[in-house]
Amino acid sequence: MYRFILFVRYDVKRSSDVRRTVGTDALRQEDITVVDTKTVDTAVRATMLGNAMEWYDFGIYAYMAVTIGHVFFPSGNDTAQVLSSFATFAAAFVVRPLGGFFFGPLGDRIGRKKVLATTMLMMAGGTLSIGLIPSYSTIGFAAPTLLVLFRMVQGFSAGGEYGGASTFIAEYAPDRRRGFYGSYLEFGTLIGYISAASLVTLLTALLDDNQMEGWGWRIPFLLAAPIGIVGLYLRLRLEESPAFTKVLEAQAASGAKSDGAGDGGSGGNADGKANGSAGGGSDGTPDKNPEAGSFREFRRIFTEQRTPMILCIALVAAYNINDYMLLSYMPTYLSDTLDYDETHGLLQIVVVMVVLLALIHPLGGLTDRIGRRPVIIGGCAGFILLPLPCFALIQAGGLVTIFLGLMILGLVLVCFLATMSAALPALFPTEVRSGALSVSFNISVSAFGGTTPFVAEALVSGTGNDYMPAFYMMLAAAVGIVAAWKMDETASKPLMGSPPSVATEEEARELVAASNP
Repeated sequence: MYRFILFVRYDVKRSSDVRRTVGTDALRQEDITVVDTKTVDTAVRATMLGNAMEWYDFGIYAYMAVTIGHVFFPSGNDTAQVLSSFATFAAAFVVRPLGGFFFGPLGDRIGRKKVLATTMLMMAGGTLSIGLIPSYSTIGFAAPTLLVLFRMVQGFSAGGEYGGASTFIAEYAPDRRRGFYGSYLEFGTLIGYISAASLVTLLTALLDDNQMEGWGWRIPFLLAAPIGIVGLYLRLRLEESPAFTKVLEAQAASGAKSDGAGDGGSGGNADGKANGSAGGGSDGTPDKNPEAGSFREFRRIFTEQRTPMILCIALVAAYNINDYMLLSYMPTYLSDTLDYDETHGLLQIVVVMVVLLALIHPLGGLTDRIGRRPVIIGGCAGFILLPLPCFALIQAGGLVTIFLGLMILGLVLVCFLATMSAALPALFPTEVRSGALSVSFNISVSAFGGTTPFVAEALVSGTGNDYMPAFYMMLAAAVGIVAAWKMDETASKPLMGSPPSVATEEEARELVAASNP
């Protein structure tokens, strides 16, 4: 009974939106999406595994930043080499918004599945290519030039990955379990990072510096080929998300009713809102002029979605600055700034990530009951209060104190990891969700997330203050807590622009009865 009351309390508020979406005056049982649990599990896990493979590719570079600096840039100044390596790391994020601009709206027109398969292929190809580049000592400045080029291929691919994958999972999941299923995406991200860090740690332990810089560094990059094949296979087997399929069906039905009754190609529908984002033209078929379809969607995104985009950018900035600081930059901070053993530092990061893996699903499920906002606000508050004492522990230099500082930061970070994949897609309506999320997410990641290692290293080098990364984390969290306070609670509610999604026929009947008293 409690579950039913909770569901009704959340969903009756949106019953009018649901009725507008399905085009009827009353919510009918056939308008509700009843998802098959086995199908959802298969789709979510396949997306998660593909995401893990993508972020293995992306994580390898971060964990080998020092070695890559020695291989691809002129010798003479170790700090300059590390900064050059991190600048190249950031170069991938420069083109991420372009990838988001391209793949996001494309996913709203041709489907989420095809975009996810394409990004998987591009990421694997870019990573493999990095592993084949000759060193600076062999081909001179052509080496860093090629490195930047292939990093940009990775970045362009990653621009379509998060928005497409999180949209896909959010649209597949039942409304009351979106937090739990959404947490699989970041579970996959951590698996990718753990795999990358573990392999780099193993190579660092087995090979000396000359072997690592001579040929050992290539091994993780070359493994991208078989990993990419597996990921592509998994994603090609996916079915399109139910919510997106319903949008296409609704647009096709709307187009059929209005055929010959007026301006069928104008991109408008009965309620005056732009049509054609998800299927192309107004009849749900692909646009004869794809450029016009893209322009219509961009216009909708930047005129109708300004507020949710600003909130998304702020939340992603808070999340990614702290995420990249802990999981990407911290190994370099430990070894380069604090002269801590590189292998020990990587091992501690791996252990922290393994602990986070165990916590993501339970916390994601908890957000389905208590809401996303309280957890996100709690995470932001933690990153305002705890970085300074955690960095003091890390700088104490002992094995236990370093691990304790890292673990506390990791436990705060899991508040973001468990919520963002469900919270961010819910900010936008179905017809433009993939595009709006990809654009805003990648603008923020490019400006703040990808530059985090470079900014942190530059702040430490420029000021001589080893606490500067902590202050940067606190600033990001302060911005995030304002955005989290402003956002609407979306837990257990239908996605905007989509009918409710439930796990059983019984839930569908209960919802119809509650929504149509």
